[in-house]
Amino acid sequence: MSEDNKPRWLDPLTVTARTGSAYPAPFDEAALGRAKRALGDALDLTQFGVNLVTLAPGAWSSQRHWHVHEDEFVYVLEGEATLVTDAGETVLKPGMAAGFPAGRADGHHLINRGDQPVLYLEVGTRADHEEAHYSDIDLKARKDGGRFVFTHRDGDPYP
Repeated sequence: MSEDNKPRWLDPLTVTARTGSAYPAPFDEAALGRAKRALGDALDLTQFGVNLVTLAPGAWSSQRHWHVHEDEFVYVLEGEATLVTDAGETVLKPGMAAGFPAGRADGHHLINRGDQPVLYLEVGTRADHEEAHYSDIDLKARKDGGRFVFTHRDGDPYP
């Protein structure tokens, strides 16, 4: 079947899950229990990404961060996730959503503090050039047309 005739639908469970994160050690440990299924990639979307994410009990979605050019949106499908922002903590239950506008310096992430997995949709802009800042740790990310490269806040690379 050619790309033009490719189905425009899919069963999300047929998309291979990526586990963990690309953070340098030891920052990667908090997200070891995270699994992402890149639904947007599988459906050839180019303007925004859509991930179906599962957080195991105790797992974090990411280190607490904010983006300069990319909007982010999450919608909880199953379980309860604790949203941590600069304003504090809020429990997100199924049917609840949260959004993070680009350029707003409000570090955020989700934590699964329960004993059941959390399942949520994550939607975000696909900016070619991006910078992410991490609120609680000495980490910064920069993307210039490809994958994120992680450095210390002062720009020195991680080994």
